[in-house]
Amino acid sequence: MRGVIQRVSRGRVSVDGETVGEIGKGLVVLLGIGVDDNQQDVEYLVEKIVNLRIFEDDEGKLNKSLLDISGELMVISQFTLYGDCRKGRRPSFIQAASPDKAEELYGIFIKKALQYGIRVETGQFQKEMLVEIYNDGPVTILLDSKKGF
Repeated sequence: MRGVIQRVSRGRVSVDGETVGEIGKGLVVLLGIGVDDNQQDVEYLVEKIVNLRIFEDDEGKLNKSLLDISGELMVISQFTLYGDCRKGRRPSFIQAASPDKAEELYGIFIKKALQYGIRVETGQFQKEMLVEIYNDGPVTILLDSKKGF
């Protein structure tokens, strides 16, 4: 499971011109689910994300987590994070989970995040979305549950 985590001042996702999710200060997570991912990957990544210390403390150091600042979370499913571009010019997506498996693990991810008592917004699975990300910093972190990077 892969995540692109962006610290934001705000974020919004729209489908067909209609806003379906919106957050204030917090994190936008672009979430990719791979063929070998399971519930352990979900639990690892959710726990890592909500406790990631990438918000500034009173001294300006990155020392606070999403939980510490009572921030909000927006999670967007993005299978293209498993695009393999090593051969040719068109990405291969064979390492991305099937839509059924990805949707199931995406739902578990959302439920697990909600258990932390934070506000969670989402996009719509398998829809074309317009995602507005107001990256604060900018701060962008890459996470991989298999610890490949």
